[in-house]
Amino acid sequence: MNGVHDMGGQQGFGPVLLEDNEPLFHAPWESRAMAITVAMGASGQWNIDLSRSARESLPPALYLSSSYYEIWIRALEQLMLSRGMVTAAELSAGQKISPPVKVNRVLTRETVDAALKAGSPTERHIDQPALFKVGQKVRARNMHPQGHTRLPRYVRGHVGTILQVHGGHVFPDGHTLRATPPFNVPVEWLYTVVFDGTTLWGENSDPTVEVTVDAWESYLEAVS
Repeated sequence: MNGVHDMGGQQGFGPVLLEDNEPLFHAPWESRAMAITVAMGASGQWNIDLSRSARESLPPALYLSSSYYEIWIRALEQLMLSRGMVTAAELSAGQKISPPVKVNRVLTRETVDAALKAGSPTERHIDQPALFKVGQKVRARNMHPQGHTRLPRYVRGHVGTILQVHGGHVFPDGHTLRATPPFNVPVEWLYTVVFDGTTLWGENSDPTVEVTVDAWESYLEAVS
């Protein structure tokens, strides 16, 4: 969907300020926020794209006023509420009131290291040949889907060049079409596309800037 999260080149928030020697977490609660989000993701009640979609679907004012891990927790609350895994009363009280809901998997102390090392690979076998090849000019489609998408607004409608072909990968837009397991797992070819900065930002932008975007096949169309 088009949301406030997709702010690249669109909003006047100024430059990204890098923090010297930035710590992994800025407060102890942030590490706990990450831990509980990973643990609940391992329960199998949603996939990574549904998790991303939940964060991006937060009300704009709430999204912009929240820190990175606050966004994670607010989205996790919505995911759990929508699946009956927690109640509004429990979130307000900060403690369990109803019996826990049975889940498919539980991440334990003994299995967490192996689970994190395994990750969630998205590469999949794909039968049909790739439509595009390295060096080919393509245009990012001017699309405004109602659901989740990974195509940034600032590249839509612009022409770039295929830089790399990655093979078949889980298509995130389709991965969110079913909210509960078993999930739909569509597969498409994935490409890295490079765009000139002046193509995206106009003739007054830095001519040395290039932007690379990983784009699924249905995001692109050939340029004759």
